[in-house]
Amino acid sequence: ARGGPAVVLAATDPANPYGAALPWPERAVDSGDPATPPATGHRAGRKAGALVVLIAGDLVLYVERGGRTILSFTDDADTLAAAGKALADAVHSGALGPISVERADGEAVRSSPLRDALTAAGFRTTPRGLRLRA
Repeated sequence: ARGGPAVVLAATDPANPYGAALPWPERAVDSGDPATPPATGHRAGRKAGALVVLIAGDLVLYVERGGRTILSFTDDADTLAAAGKALADAVHSGALGPISVERADGEAVRSSPLRDALTAAGFRTTPRGLRLRA
């Protein structure tokens, strides 16, 4: 895992360099099938209500407004776990409301590598995905 604290910011926060000083990084994951282009239904952007989780300044997670969709920008399990914990800490501290994640990286969250990171952080399985409340 990369060193440094994980920080949860609004995607529009001036402290988030992505989409302003830096371009949004290419997605680290795709379908794995060269004949199938990566899903482009959700793209990171400086959108109201969206969140980013940065570790040591690197974008790790992008959370769409409402939290139902998350994009990850690493496949390193330790880094994902640290980002999941930061997201959970933000919910528990009251900085964020409850989050119910349904999709991650273009697929159902329950079939995503993010599932392990989020459940380790305290997210609970629901019929639609994973939920965390304060």
